[in-house]
Amino acid sequence: MRPSHLALAVLVAAVWGVNFTVVEIGLGHFPPLLFSALRFLVAALPAVFFVGRPKVAWKWIVAVGLVLGVAKFGLLFVGMDAGMPAGLSSLVLQIQSVFTAVIAFAVLGERPTRVRLLGMAVALAGIGVAAADEGASGSLGAFALVIAAAACWGASNVLTRKASPPDPLNFMVWVSTVPVLPLLALSLLIEGPSRDLAALRALDWQGAGTLGYVAWVTTVFGFGAWGWLLHRHPASTVAPFSLLVPVFGMTSAALFLGEPVSGPRWCAAALLVGGVALTSLAPAAQSAVPPAAPSAVRPAAPSAVQPVAQPADQAPAQPAAQPADQAHVQPAEQPAVPPVVQPEGTAWTSVHLVDVPAPERTGAGS
Repeated sequence: MRPSHLALAVLVAAVWGVNFTVVEIGLGHFPPLLFSALRFLVAALPAVFFVGRPKVAWKWIVAVGLVLGVAKFGLLFVGMDAGMPAGLSSLVLQIQSVFTAVIAFAVLGERPTRVRLLGMAVALAGIGVAAADEGASGSLGAFALVIAAAACWGASNVLTRKASPPDPLNFMVWVSTVPVLPLLALSLLIEGPSRDLAALRALDWQGAGTLGYVAWVTTVFGFGAWGWLLHRHPASTVAPFSLLVPVFGMTSAALFLGEPVSGPRWCAAALLVGGVALTSLAPAAQSAVPPAAPSAVRPAAPSAVQPVAQPADQAPAQPAAQPADQAHVQPAEQPAVPPVVQPEGTAWTSVHLVDVPAPERTGAGS
């Protein structure tokens, strides 16, 4: 990786880590659901007019928009508004890699290796230490909301892998159009129109600055630059830089918000980051779907293929000299097809001339 690309990867990690501190400041100006809705509205407009048409099916855009935009960010913002510290949120949210591996196994049949299972166990131990430390001084309910947000993030990762967008920036901008109306509706129902209007009327430069940061810097620039790096380098080279996100998150929260970092929290950070590293960077096992049996893909002999029936006016005429006893031969009277013998050292293959899967049914790793 070139030094400039290395610097860009670190910059994106820093942007995403500092984002938690900015969100904490923004929650002092907006109710959480309204803040999340405005974040996606500002991220989508006017960028949606410049990125071109969607490059994946709308079902994937809507699915990721609801799971990532409404569920994940809604739960995260509500959890932080309920008292979850910004630095700890940036750390706990990384458990999403464990949820991603579990959901990918259940949905895609991707079996985790022993190294990944060990990483999950270490990461879960870190979550346990963080929960015990937070339970002694904070709200376990808010902690649980952020864990739920991480689970939704893991589900959205699997959906994104199924969608396999060729242009991550285009995909993220169109995904940002989906959560706006659902989040606004939830905000009106839960937070109330009077609270929303009061927040909009009291909007100042600091509130507008936090909104611009989480929308344009974190979403548009962050995901766009990350996708640009993934197009030029292997995922195994780019992915480790995401482990720097909680480092920048906890550091910025301590510097700008005065959040203390206790000994147990440092221990939780070490366990969680180490476990996430093992889970994310370990090589994946092969799919759990067994291969088809050779007998199921053996090619049929030509004599076993029946011709397609033709209309009477288009049927070929029977030879005049054909004997009467051979004019109508039933399939049952045909000689048995000899078994196909596979040459030693070869493998069976199958060719489908008609049933070719559509591009949207094929998933690629992200």
